[in-house]
Amino acid sequence: MSSRWSATVRGFGARSLAGRFLVFQLLVVAVVLPAVAAVSIAQSTREFRDTRSQRMIAVAENVASTPIVRDRLADPFAARVLAPEVDRAVALSGAALAEIVAADGTVLVSSDPSRVGNRVDLSVTRADEGRAWYGDDDIDGVHSLIGHVPVLTNRGEVLAIASVSEPYPSVWQLLSVAGERLVLYLGLAAALGLVASWLLSRRIKRHTRGLEVAEIAGLADHREALLHSIREGVVAVNTDGVITLLNDSAQELLGLSGAAVGRRADAAGLDPAVVEFLLSGEDGRDVVIATRTRVLALNRRTASSGGEWIGTVTTMRDSTELAALQAQLSSHKSVTDTLRAQTHEFANQLHTISGLVQLGEYDAVRDLIGELTRRRAEISDAVTRRIADPAVAALLIAKTTLAAESGVTLWLDPDSHLGALDPAAATDVITLLGNLIDNAVDVSVGSGAARVSVRIDDADGLSITVADTGPGVPEHLREEIFARGVTSKPESPGGRGIGLALVRLVTAQHGGVVDVSDRADGGAVFTVRLPPSRVAAHA
Repeated sequence: MSSRWSATVRGFGARSLAGRFLVFQLLVVAVVLPAVAAVSIAQSTREFRDTRSQRMIAVAENVASTPIVRDRLADPFAARVLAPEVDRAVALSGAALAEIVAADGTVLVSSDPSRVGNRVDLSVTRADEGRAWYGDDDIDGVHSLIGHVPVLTNRGEVLAIASVSEPYPSVWQLLSVAGERLVLYLGLAAALGLVASWLLSRRIKRHTRGLEVAEIAGLADHREALLHSIREGVVAVNTDGVITLLNDSAQELLGLSGAAVGRRADAAGLDPAVVEFLLSGEDGRDVVIATRTRVLALNRRTASSGGEWIGTVTTMRDSTELAALQAQLSSHKSVTDTLRAQTHEFANQLHTISGLVQLGEYDAVRDLIGELTRRRAEISDAVTRRIADPAVAALLIAKTTLAAESGVTLWLDPDSHLGALDPAAATDVITLLGNLIDNAVDVSVGSGAARVSVRIDDADGLSITVADTGPGVPEHLREEIFARGVTSKPESPGGRGIGLALVRLVTAQHGGVVDVSDRADGGAVFTVRLPPSRVAAHA
């Protein structure tokens, strides 16, 4: 029967939220019941001691003050003569035992004749000092409440002690006395618990769309599994700017741990550009942001529940590889543009030579070819004498021709020096140098004396400095131009685009730094510094 009831309770609790609350309430009642019983027993025991102790003292005083007790106490037949007095005391008080004890502890008179002549321990009483006393002691192995009153002579001497005692009620007797109250209180508690469980379960079900506990747990498990298994990073921020969700991919992309959940976005150690986008970015538009280690494509959406705005959800993808491919395509485009510019220049020169030949001006043809050869040699020699790496030298020569087509002079500082690099390092240097030169040329077009100067120094690590004659970079934008993936057109106030983001990314991967400052006579200066250990020379 008991096992069937347990199975029924378990099944009921598993089926509904109300059942679970009811089972929990019954468990609470089962735990509270022993505690209430213990408190009730302690309270009843204290009440018994407080009320009955005074009764014991009063009856003992009545016995001790009876004249016949004092007069016949020394009678050899005192046990028989005074027996009616102690029996009357028991009858009046409802006590279990009334006795007259000698000062040495010998029982002289007792309502239980078998105890006459026994010895009683009087070490706990103060009645032998002439004072009334009550307390606890064991009588024949029964824990009892005892009242002692001295029997005094006319001169105040203690002749004997009147003792009246009553055993403490048993635990069952105490529970019987308080049983009605216990049943009433526990019945009320169970009824109130049942009603409260039902009301609470209804309220919770309204807030949980009528789902039961198992269904809620299943949804939570599926949500966690989906969010933490998808490749895209997901970051949720509430209306107070606090991060409420950060899946595994987002932790990896942003370099955070799960401890960031519950902290404000601006206090979680995020890149400032990412913080700005999370807190005030535009909804529904993809934005490319370059952190110090990655290039991220972010999209932010407003989240609402029940028509109320609860925050935002931002998804992010790692576009670092895509940005690298874009850099490669940009390099190829740069080479294509350079070849196109050189083709256009050579075509003009060939047309000139052809016209001179048709006119028979052979001396002029010889002089023109010599001038063109000398100028080309000067450009090539100016670069190759200072730049030993062939890939970097070729890039500078090509950029010089391309810049000239845009009306910009590209000038290599005579103090520049670069040794041969291994292929991997050369590729990264080309990415850094190509993007810096392209941006410098773009902003210098149309300036008074359009000029871009380049200085490369590998004396201590690698230092690349590119200065332009453009409008410069305002101080408040010097961090943003490396973060936001925006266009480099002058009409875009946001600054440069993905090229500068790649510059910072490649620099950070080598453990270096990139700085922006202003030229004294106008324009901007970009400086990249890489540590010696990350720039390997090619043997």
